Amino acid sequence: MHSPIQPLTPSSRLTLLCLSLVGMAGGLLGHPATALANASAVAQSASSTATTPLKPGNLATSSFSIETATKLMGEAEAAIAKQDYTTAEAKLKTARETLNQISTYYQELAQMFIGVDTLIQRGHREKALESAQLRDKAAYQLALVYRAKNQPELAVPLLMEILRSQQPTRELGQRAYQQLFELGFVAAPYQNPAAAPSPM
Repeated sequence: MHSPIQPLTPSSRLTLLCLSLVGMAGGLLGHPATALANASAVAQSASSTATTPLKPGNLATSSFSIETATKLMGEAEAAIAKQDYTTAEAKLKTARETLNQISTYYQELAQMFIGVDTLIQRGHREKALESAQLRDKAAYQLALVYRAKNQPELAVPLLMEILRSQQPTRELGQRAYQQLFELGFVAAPYQNPAAAPSPM
């Protein structure tokens, strides 16, 4: 006679359920061992992504960076030394436009973080000032190129832009005003009283 069928224990039922699920996965993905390996790989990948911190990209080598704009300004100076004003003009215009955009973005970021995170806000503000200062230097060099090309109508707007940003009391602002005087756009020269020598 056959022995009676014994009822399944709860643990046996759980084991059969797991084997059944593995078998179904095996039917869909191939051999059960392959299915288990794939599942393990996915789990490990997800765990690795969750624990590995993301690193910020590096814009320094792109065309949209302070470093690249500074490099363009240096190349423009070399072109000016060779009296290649066409090349200098193109490079300075690109550098100035790039630095102006970068400065604007950092100013906006600094404004967004006022009252939110002082450290981040200060960092963005410093970047905005750095890029704005370089932008004004590029604008000044470009104005000198236009003077050399006898195009005062293009130099004057740049010099006025520098004065609005730097003010006549700062060195670059004084130099910009001096250019306006030499061009004949303003009638009176200006000397910063703070920079004047003390009387004996």
